[in-house]
Amino acid sequence: MPPRSSQPRYVLALLFVVYIFNFVDRNLLAILLQDIKLELGVSDTAMGFLTGTAFALFYTTAGIPIARLADRGRRTVVIALGLAAWSAMTAFSGLVRTFWQLALARVLVGVGEAAASPAAQSLLADYYPPERRATALAIYSMGANVGILLSLAGGGFIGQYFGWRTAFLVVGLPGLLLALLVWATIAEPERGAAEGVETAPDEAPSVGEAFAYLTSLPAFRHLVLAAGFYSCASYGFITWAPTFLIRVHGLSQGEAGIWSGLLVGGGGALGTYLGGRMSDTLGQRDPRWPLWTCAIGAATMTPFAIGFLWSPSLTGAIVLWVPAAVLGHAYVAPSFALTHALVKLRMRALATAMMLFSLNLLGLGLGPLLIGFANDQLVSRLGDEAIRYSLIGLLAFNLWAIVHSLLAARSLASDLERASEH
Repeated sequence: MPPRSSQPRYVLALLFVVYIFNFVDRNLLAILLQDIKLELGVSDTAMGFLTGTAFALFYTTAGIPIARLADRGRRTVVIALGLAAWSAMTAFSGLVRTFWQLALARVLVGVGEAAASPAAQSLLADYYPPERRATALAIYSMGANVGILLSLAGGGFIGQYFGWRTAFLVVGLPGLLLALLVWATIAEPERGAAEGVETAPDEAPSVGEAFAYLTSLPAFRHLVLAAGFYSCASYGFITWAPTFLIRVHGLSQGEAGIWSGLLVGGGGALGTYLGGRMSDTLGQRDPRWPLWTCAIGAATMTPFAIGFLWSPSLTGAIVLWVPAAVLGHAYVAPSFALTHALVKLRMRALATAMMLFSLNLLGLGLGPLLIGFANDQLVSRLGDEAIRYSLIGLLAFNLWAIVHSLLAARSLASDLERASEH
C-alpha cells in the first residue's frame, strides 16, 4: 500500500470516489424499481417504502452514534468499515428471494452508509480552511451526482440485458477493495488544523451537550429543516423520474436510465459545484449568501420541473429537465458548509449527521414514499398519468424550504459569532 497521504487534493479525490459508491449503491434500486416490483409482486407504495423509508429510517438512526464515534476516534477507520459493510449488503441484495429479504438488505445498506458523510465531511473540514470549504464540499458532494449517473445509466443497462440481480452484484463487490484503500492511505489530520486550533479528544462534548448546543441555534434549526424539505422534492424526483419516463413517455429501462443518469448526474453535479462556488464567493461579502443561494436555486428550479412533467413530448421534457436538475442541487454545498461554520470543532461529524438525518428522513424517507402512495391513490382514475400529478404535488416542499432558509438568515450572524468561540 502507498504511504498515508495528508495531501488535501488526494484525500478529497478519494473521498469523492467513496461518495460515488455511496450513491451508486443507494440509487441503483430506482432504475430497477419496475422489474423488482413485477418479480416480487408488490405495490408502488411498497416500492416507495423500499427505495426510501426502509433505507432512510436506519440510515438516520445509525448516523448519530456513528458520528459520535467519528468525533472521538479515527474517522478513516469509521469510513472504511462503513464502506465495506454497505458494499457487502448491496451485493447481497442480488441474492434475495422475497420483498422482506430485500428490505432487510436495504436497511443494512443504510446503516453502513451512515458512516460515510459525517466522518468524511469532518475530515475535509480539517483539510480545507473556511474560505475554501464550500467549494471542497461541493466537489465532494458532486460524487453523489456522479453516483446517480452511474447507477441509473449503468444499472439500467445491466438490468435490461443481464437482470436486476446481476446489477446489485456488479455494483456492490468493488466497494470492498475501495474500503481497504481508504483505511490504508488517508492520514487522520489534527482537529481544527484548517483554523489553527487544537483540541484534545476529551474536549468532545457529550451527545446531549452537543445536541443542546446545536438546537439552541435558530439558524441551525432552520437550516436543517430547509435542507430536509429541499431534499424531499429532490429525492422524490430522482427516485421516480426514471419510472415517469417509462410509464408516460414509453422509454425502455435502459433508455430511461441513460437520460435520467445524464440529467440528474451531470446537471446535478454542475448545480452542486456552482452552488458551492457562489456560496464561497458571495459569502465573503455577506455570510447570508449561502442561504440565499439555496432559496434562489429552489425558486427558479420549480417552474422548470413543472414544465418537465407537463411537457407532451419527450424532447421538451428533456430540455426542461436540464435547468431543473442544475438549479435543484444548488442547496447542497451551501447547506453543509454552513453546518460546519455554525458548530464547534468536535461537533462537526455529529452536526453533519443531524443534517443528514433531516435530508434523508424528510427527503429519502418521505419523498419516494409519498409519490408511491399518491400513485396508488390516483391510478384508478388517471392510469399511467398518475405519476405526473404525484410529482407535481411534491414540489410544494420547495416553497416550504425557502421559508426556512429566509428565517435562518435572520439569526445567522449572531449564531456564527457563538460558533467562533472555539
